Amino acid sequence: MNVRIRKYSWQLAPADVRTIRQAVFVEEQRVPPELEWDDTDEIADHYLMVLPDNTPVGVGRLFSTLEETAHIGRMAILSAHRGKGFGEVLLRHLVSEAAGQFSELQLSAQEHAIPFYQRSGFHVCSDLYDDAGIPHVDMRCLAPELVSDAFGTRPTPMLLGEDQDAWLFDSESNMVGLMDSVAGQARQRLWLYDRLLDHDLYDRLRFRELISSLARRHRLSDVRLLIHDDKPLVKRRHQIVELMRRLPSRMELRLVNDDYPVEDQPFLLADREGVVYRHDFYKPEGFAKFADSGRVKLLAESFQRMWDAGRGSLELRELPL
Repeated sequence: MNVRIRKYSWQLAPADVRTIRQAVFVEEQRVPPELEWDDTDEIADHYLMVLPDNTPVGVGRLFSTLEETAHIGRMAILSAHRGKGFGEVLLRHLVSEAAGQFSELQLSAQEHAIPFYQRSGFHVCSDLYDDAGIPHVDMRCLAPELVSDAFGTRPTPMLLGEDQDAWLFDSESNMVGLMDSVAGQARQRLWLYDRLLDHDLYDRLRFRELISSLARRHRLSDVRLLIHDDKPLVKRRHQIVELMRRLPSRMELRLVNDDYPVEDQPFLLADREGVVYRHDFYKPEGFAKFADSGRVKLLAESFQRMWDAGRGSLELRELPL
């Protein structure tokens, strides 16, 4: 598509940026001006999309309040240019701009626009809420670099239950992004099998927050951790242990019984569709799939057998509060 997208600070942004937002949000969607114009404009990068003859088409903004997280917002395409793919081009440009710097992207989406954002790697992560009289949901992308590299090749990248293609990984950063993307979309069940709960992998703030959010969601939440060795948990006082103590009815850890057959490869299962599978306990190599109910069913059956034969951790039980 023959367009140009230029980046500006708020102080140097041309009048077109304000004009487009005024036309789309304030005049067309009846957003109160005091809500549209906020302090965030001062700290955000503003993007203006224009045609080859400099005709303005649309705008968006990108800002960060946390080291690893960026926010996309105020995306607007003028009515005369809608339905032509300009919005998707602008969104993917913003994702690609942020991908190298941030490991998480967030945005607030109007309810009718959810499929639009899903096509660019975002998934819903909140209940419906009202913003300026318009129904919204929060959405996020937890692996923006991988998603941006795959633009144009997958209809709904990393969407649980929809994206049927495998995502291969051979580095810890890619594995972490995929693991978070799978775990972050679980609605009820998250089952993890590994040699141990490696601190760098499983004691990260984001992963703990994803697990905590799932465990607290409702009384049927089911988070199970099945490992071979619990000594590192005690030695370094793993924060996941604290989480289990606060949510004992929603989270449980067991040790495998080596007298029974056990799997040679670690895996993570989310609901009945998502899987992250490693080829080796000691290497970040494997694949993730977001819609593979057949494989997940087989691995869940294996997990259940190991779980039933497993035992609780005496080490954790004896750990002082």
